[in-house]
Amino acid sequence: MPPLPGPRPVHHLPRKPPHRRLSPRELRDLQLRVRAEQQTPEWKTRYAVRSGAEGTVNEFAHGHGMRRCRYRGQDKVHLQHVLTAIALNIERLSGLPATEEAPPPRRPTAFQTYLDQHEIPRPKSWRTLGT
Repeated sequence: MPPLPGPRPVHHLPRKPPHRRLSPRELRDLQLRVRAEQQTPEWKTRYAVRSGAEGTVNEFAHGHGMRRCRYRGQDKVHLQHVLTAIALNIERLSGLPATEEAPPPRRPTAFQTYLDQHEIPRPKSWRTLGT
C-alpha cells in the first residue's frame, strides 16, 4: 500500500546541526574588528546609502503596520504593499513645500541627442500632438 499524501511524520525530519557559539574572546575580537571597519570612509559611504533606505523601511514596517497583512495569499499581500507604498509616497509629497518655479527641463535622451547631431527632425511626442 503506498504512503498517504501529506506532511511527513515529525520523526522523519532531518536534525539541525548544533549552533556554534563564539567564545567571549572571539566575540570581543569580532566586535573590535567590525567597529574599526565602521570608522573607515569607505564603510561610511556604503552605509550612507543604506541608512537612507532603512528609515523608509522602518516607517513602512512600524508606522503603517506592514509586519502583519490584512489579506491572505501572495498576490493580495503584494497588492497591499504596493498600495501602501503609493499612499506613503503621496503622504510624503504632500508635506513638501510648494515651489513656484517650474522644474528644470529634462536632459535629452541618447536617442534625442543622436537625432540632433545628425540633424534629423524629432517626431512630436504623443503627449504634445493635441496642443
